[in-house]
Amino acid sequence: MPPKRASRAKASKVDTENNVDTQDVVVEGSIPKADGESTPDESNHNDSVSELKAFLQRSVKRTRELFEEDQENLNSAPPSEEQVSQRVKLQSKIYDEYKQVQVLPYPLLKRQQEQLQKKKAGKLGGPTAPSGSDATAVAGDSGVEKILDSMPKKASSQQQSSALVMHKPTINNPFPDTPGGGSSLVRRPVAKAVRPDWHAPWKLMRVISGHQGWVRSVAIEPGNSWFATGAGDRIIKIWDLASGRLKLSLTGHIGQVRGLAVSPRHPYLFSCGDDKLVKCWDLETNKVIRHYHGHLSGVYALALHPTLDVLVTSGRDAAARVWDMRTKQAVHVLTGHTGTVSAVKCQEADPQVITSSMDSTVRLWDLAAGKTMTTLTHHKKSVRAMALHPTEFTFATASPDNMKQWKCPEGQFMRNFEGPGGATGGGGIVNALAVNADNVMFSGADNGAMGFWDWKSGYQFQRLDSLVQPGSLESEAGIFCAEFDKTGLRLITGEADKTIKIWKEDDQAVSFASHRS
Repeated sequence: MPPKRASRAKASKVDTENNVDTQDVVVEGSIPKADGESTPDESNHNDSVSELKAFLQRSVKRTRELFEEDQENLNSAPPSEEQVSQRVKLQSKIYDEYKQVQVLPYPLLKRQQEQLQKKKAGKLGGPTAPSGSDATAVAGDSGVEKILDSMPKKASSQQQSSALVMHKPTINNPFPDTPGGGSSLVRRPVAKAVRPDWHAPWKLMRVISGHQGWVRSVAIEPGNSWFATGAGDRIIKIWDLASGRLKLSLTGHIGQVRGLAVSPRHPYLFSCGDDKLVKCWDLETNKVIRHYHGHLSGVYALALHPTLDVLVTSGRDAAARVWDMRTKQAVHVLTGHTGTVSAVKCQEADPQVITSSMDSTVRLWDLAAGKTMTTLTHHKKSVRAMALHPTEFTFATASPDNMKQWKCPEGQFMRNFEGPGGATGGGGIVNALAVNADNVMFSGADNGAMGFWDWKSGYQFQRLDSLVQPGSLESEAGIFCAEFDKTGLRLITGEADKTIKIWKEDDQAVSFASHRS
């Protein structure tokens, strides 16, 4: 019998353990509701569950308070494009307006500290924040302050203020008794008008007739002995510069000849026209030796690189194409303009290629990468003419609204050329620009208006109207191309009355200052 009692006790113990395990399972899951009254064991179990729930709630609350800031950052949505653009705009504005400031004036700094103290006291509902240097440690919650904190700061050995910190202006302190007083009051230099230099007036020297169409392009030989012209009669004519006599006529184009260039290092003449053709002429045999195929429409302008065997052409297909002169392969296709590329210029230093377009923009190109470096959007109308200064690192562009001068390599705007006859110095649409080494810039418009400008000041010192040859209409007094010779003493213009006009300075003109002396 005793062994049986022991086995029964052991079995009852196993059943009790099974019941406990079952209750544990029930506690962890959902507690089923009984139809009748709960037993004392069930009530004790419910009490333990409620205590467990309260403990879990307290733990969750403490965890939320501990990681609340990080959770907000995780759940926050990414900023929209408009917010990002506004942030970039505000950063740029702050940098441009306050880059000259090192420390705010002491009265303003003290006022800001007082405002921060009041703000902090209002939030906490207690006494004011400590004054003095401790107040500067109070961080604001505004978006501007966050942007200022995120902006990169230059390393400095001295301890700087929490105000807008930039480099210290090198001026005398107008308020020496005030700590930090005059460092932000930068005395800007007074803008002084540039006094224009005296230039002799220009007059007509010679009129050359020979073309049967509008003279659209002109190019000067590097030796300054002859020049070439292209016209609407599809013929390229070479003239003697000294006498004005015709030396040679080249035929081969089937459209207007819109661009000409003479190589300074090869006996080559390059031409382009409305027939989509770009030709290379050998001046020793007077024959075409290369064709450059690729343009989808008329080619309006071309330019030669001064040091590389590279040819750049542009036209109505809104692209500028860079050609290897020898292999006839297209090195780059400079795309980005949305209108006709009316003019293209090349120079030795970056930007090595500059283009102007009918989409009212000017682009500066990285020739090695074949990409745009800078886009100038200052003009409001189509840019039809462009000229590089022969000695300075500057250039000028012209459109019907005005003419502008730029500085390389960033394309920084320098000044507008505005004369008494309007924005372009005589009305009309400027089709031609030319600059010589004596800082004389010429502008020619489609109504025959001619303007001579001082490059340094933008002052128009002479205004002329081109005269048509006998037998032509007055409406044919238009200027399509212009170029100074290598000495800068002769100006050659191609006009709508089918003539070529050569201009020179008046040898008898004397400046007013020298006349008084």
